[in-house]
Amino acid sequence: MLVLSRKEGERVKLGDTIVITVIGVSGDKVRLGIKAPPEVLVLREELEPLPKPEKRGPIAA
Repeated sequence: MLVLSRKEGERVKLGDTIVITVIGVSGDKVRLGIKAPPEVLVLREELEPLPKPEKRGPIAA
């Protein structure tokens, strides 16, 4: 994992098409702006769907 320190207004570029900008810092909260093409899904981790449990067949004796 790459760990970076950025100040308000500074940016991080991912590849050629994704830019993350630090919009603001207040206490322990950081506001980020993310510019990405429409085909790139940008989703907070807590909103990511949970994996579906595996379906298991009947237990054979």
